[in-house]
Amino acid sequence: MAQQHTAMKHKRMLCAQDYKTLSLSAFGGALEFYDFIIFVFFSKVIGSLFFPADMPMWLSQLQTFGIFAAGYLARPFGGIVMAHFGDLLGRKRMFTLSILLMAIPTLLIGCLPTYALVGYFAPVFLLLLRVCQGLAVGGEIPGAWTFVAEHVPKDKVGLACGTLTSGLTLGILLGSVVSILMQSNFNTTEMHAWAWRIPFIVGGIFGFIAMYLRQWLKETPIFLEMQQRGEKEISKKLPIWEVLSNYLPQVTLSILLTWVLSAGIMVIIVTSHVYLQGQFGFSEMDVSISRLLATAGLALGCVLYGYLTDKFSIGQVIMIGCLFVVIATIIFLSSLSAGREMLYITYPIVGFSVGIVGAFPYYMVRAFPAKVRYSGVAFSFNISYAITGALTAFLIPILANFFSKYAAGFYVIAVFLLGAILGWYIIRKEKELAKDI
Repeated sequence: MAQQHTAMKHKRMLCAQDYKTLSLSAFGGALEFYDFIIFVFFSKVIGSLFFPADMPMWLSQLQTFGIFAAGYLARPFGGIVMAHFGDLLGRKRMFTLSILLMAIPTLLIGCLPTYALVGYFAPVFLLLLRVCQGLAVGGEIPGAWTFVAEHVPKDKVGLACGTLTSGLTLGILLGSVVSILMQSNFNTTEMHAWAWRIPFIVGGIFGFIAMYLRQWLKETPIFLEMQQRGEKEISKKLPIWEVLSNYLPQVTLSILLTWVLSAGIMVIIVTSHVYLQGQFGFSEMDVSISRLLATAGLALGCVLYGYLTDKFSIGQVIMIGCLFVVIATIIFLSSLSAGREMLYITYPIVGFSVGIVGAFPYYMVRAFPAKVRYSGVAFSFNISYAITGALTAFLIPILANFFSKYAAGFYVIAVFLLGAILGWYIIRKEKELAKDI
């Protein structure tokens, strides 16, 4: 019966339930990622409110980004625990729980007292809530990829993962829109007095809405088949221990791919205002609007590259896509001295090129069999993002301020050249990918 279901899953087209699963997963992921990322869009205001007023701006910004990075460092712990129960008890339960664990701390950040009221307790409370957000998102992203990949037909897994990744990037897009609206409707005094709280309170409400919508999702057919066959009892080992014991090469490759992904997302999209404003002199509004366009390009690119992985070799798609990022980044860097008009052209292009990261989850979900898939993807993705994402968020301000104003771009070029090499290596290993999706 399992073989018959697998054959039907491979041949059928996307059905209404598939579209429902994809749309609700992507929408919920967008809202949850908005909650996680909105912090960085208001880092200047947060830095001035949660640290002493006489602290140098660069130091308060560095400490603010340190708190932001703490969310990444917490990811592995949340990812490992939630993936463990996701592999044993079901994908849907953890997929729904993660969004609740994100909504609560986001809402509380919007209610926090500032340094002027409680002194150093303010940044401590902020740090604790960021850690809670990191724990939640550590289970959300790998769980979302696993969830949609196990729902759709085999020849639509790339499109599903790319669409889901696009949905996550739409969280950044939503953050950009909110940032622009806040800048347009509130002056500096209002922003520092109370308006900065609005994006976090709204984000918390978004999270509760997304949690409510996810109750309409169904458990994945692959996990239900595992339950029927008793496969969750096949080994007494913890899923993560089995991953490290039997799938270390896949873990290593997934970790390196996540490093490439984090470089594209963090440097090109999330922290771009640090060097575009500080080193190249663009206005806050110009950066916000052009980043909005770049994020839209990123979302489109994720869907396109996900679609291509279903049609062509995943290794070839990754290799060519990463080389495109290198070329687009060089053009982007070269145009930054040409003024705002070129920024509005080259920034969306490089954002679109970074959409190659939408193809990476296709490899990750197929690198591990169903019984340890959630744990394998969560461990690899979160360990890598905890290190590379946190360090990137922490180091970009330092590199941009004290070394070269092009340092962030050089970093992206180097890491995506590594990505092209990984794509070449994957071409040789594609026969080893899991066949159950």
